[in-house]
Amino acid sequence: MTDVIQSTVPRVVFKTRVRDESVKGPNPFRWQEVSTDDIFKDKKVIVFALPGAFTPTCSNTHLPGFEQNYDEFKSLGIDEIYCLSVNDAFTMYQWGKHQGVEKVKLLPDGSGNFTRLMGMLVKKDNVGFGQRSWRYSMLVEDGMISQMFSEPGKSDDCPTDPFEISGADTMLEYLQAA
Repeated sequence: MTDVIQSTVPRVVFKTRVRDESVKGPNPFRWQEVSTDDIFKDKKVIVFALPGAFTPTCSNTHLPGFEQNYDEFKSLGIDEIYCLSVNDAFTMYQWGKHQGVEKVKLLPDGSGNFTRLMGMLVKKDNVGFGQRSWRYSMLVEDGMISQMFSEPGKSDDCPTDPFEISGADTMLEYLQAA
């Protein structure tokens, strides 16, 4: 489903981990709160949301597509690209490391607050995931959602994992045509 939206992103604070060399020991990271204003204010941002780190479609296609096309998105005026998942900061960090992600920023929505307020929180109990994000991508300009590509069939315990329109190719085509 393609939606043209003119609403603001939900206002939440994400609990993230950032590398800090002043932290001693084998895990030199500290907690850092990141607000939606920090992410979206005065910026043109792509957010793509997916059900879970380390899952097949997310790892093999969704995240790699945005990472591989990052420079092209930047050339089209995009300031940042965020991959959002209802996973904790530790899992998102390890997934990014495992995937070799260097450009896309991974955004943990551990409690699902942003996802819930977006109306995109779904149950995936049928595959043992609990509550997760429905798969979508969106263009956000200065905190306003200007375009959204949400996979069809959004429902709790969806028997499939649709991946037709929320990938990098759809967003690239949209931006190139604009």
